[in-house]
Amino acid sequence: QVQLVESGGGLVQAGGSLRLSCAASGSIFSINVMAWYRQAPGKERELVAAITRGGSNYYADSVTGRFTISRYNYNAKNTVFLQMNSLKPEDTAVYYCNAQVFSTDYWGQGTQVTVSS
Repeated sequence: QVQLVESGGGLVQAGGSLRLSCAASGSIFSINVMAWYRQAPGKERELVAAITRGGSNYYADSVTGRFTISRYNYNAKNTVFLQMNSLKPEDTAVYYCNAQVFSTDYWGQGTQVTVSS
């Protein structure tokens, strides 16, 4: 079992920055990939960025060059960050942390990011 707790969402003006955090606990040594997804109203959930156990990163085209995903392991906790710069109104969504353990997906509760124009 893996538990995920997100923080860092909020309201920001276009061009601003936010950093999201996701603290994973439980069977963290089984986590292969950690990722951030987002879901805007009326749209499907989409993958934003992912980072593997080995440190390889993936970014959606829409956020490449603006968002950075990183991962920090310390004291039986595994934290993943999403640094979001040059935010745009179209980045407005609920952002979800995801952890993949073999064929099982674990999800956080979601954190709202709102970018005003």
